[in-house]
Amino acid sequence: MKKSSLIIALVITTFVVAQEKQQYDGKSYKKRVLEATEVDFLTSYYTQDGDNAAVTGGIGTEELTDLTPTIVVSIPLNDDDVLTIDAGISAYTSASSSNVNPFDGDAPANPYVASSGASKEDVLVTLSANYSHSSDDRNTIWSANVSTANEHDYSSIGVGGSYTRLFNEKNTELSIKANAFFDTWTAIYPSELRDLPSFVKFDDESRNSYSVGFGFSQILSKKLQGSLSLDLIQQEGLLSTPFQRVQFVDVPDVVIQEFTYGDDVERLPDSRTKVALGGRVHYYLNEIITVRTFYRYYTDNWGINSHTASIEVPIKITDKFTVYPSYRWYNQTAADYFAPFNKHLSTTRFYTSDYDLSDFDANQYGFGISYTDIFTKFHIWKFGLKSIDLRFRQYERSTGLSASLFSGGISFVIE
Repeated sequence: MKKSSLIIALVITTFVVAQEKQQYDGKSYKKRVLEATEVDFLTSYYTQDGDNAAVTGGIGTEELTDLTPTIVVSIPLNDDDVLTIDAGISAYTSASSSNVNPFDGDAPANPYVASSGASKEDVLVTLSANYSHSSDDRNTIWSANVSTANEHDYSSIGVGGSYTRLFNEKNTELSIKANAFFDTWTAIYPSELRDLPSFVKFDDESRNSYSVGFGFSQILSKKLQGSLSLDLIQQEGLLSTPFQRVQFVDVPDVVIQEFTYGDDVERLPDSRTKVALGGRVHYYLNEIITVRTFYRYYTDNWGINSHTASIEVPIKITDKFTVYPSYRWYNQTAADYFAPFNKHLSTTRFYTSDYDLSDFDANQYGFGISYTDIFTKFHIWKFGLKSIDLRFRQYERSTGLSASLFSGGISFVIE
């Protein structure tokens, strides 16, 4: 039976390839998927602050800054195939993570004051490669990707792929994508717990994540396009963050200087299932204004349910310049295992005081401006300038967390 199925599949594949080849034989020209090598230089600067650091049990400074320069190179290998290389560095400084050991600084230990230890800063290096192939009629696209990421206490390897099929004169699109990530922690625990005989360390420092996504897009009219997406994610392994503290309400506090010792670290289930269902509607109002809307519903088996809604209105102010005002609203319920500082019971099995898993609302306001020249008239040596994009986003959470993100990108075509 297996041999018969394989033979049938090979015959069908050979027939389809032959038909495609026969259909395009004799044609002198086929438009390339990517005409020339493109290079994107991207960067972002992120800063945040708040008073609910998970490292110190749900209180303390959440001050953090992160600078991320990235380069993306897209190379046409032939008419149909494109190789994309993405390399980036994320360098961050975190006042909260510095308090993994709050006693290695010159000032008295305090959850609202950064210590000066090695955990105050780190660098994450990422590298990924994507290979995509388009059929001769450009109605079928498949891709494969690999990635790696590494910092001093964490490493990750990822693999994945996607398949896209266009129908109805490219007015209808169906897609499926799948990814798997294999992560390894080098567990770092709060300083006061490391040598306690009663403290139980994690016996498994690995985490595997598997995701599959389905997409459907339809051009409904000359001005209206809609799409639906469904994403399923399964995670297994160490889903707790080893250096995030928890204090128990039924255990007497131990306070040294101005710092409350952790009674344990965050402990969460070693399995998590996530489901997200989303939809987009893009409406071309006129030659100047387009309206882009998005909604997503998310749920998981930890008790979190969330809603995300956003709107962006690109406004074309000249042939080359477009501005992008945007707004995003977010709401979520708390995870079953969340409680604030010093509110957990020691008799429970799972617990966290990470406010990312709490009940909150959030608003994000954004503005961007872009310059685009598809003819790349401006040149720097062999680099033709294709576009410049600048964005700013301001994020406000009902828990008090406030964050700002500045990002920019320059795209060149190598001629």
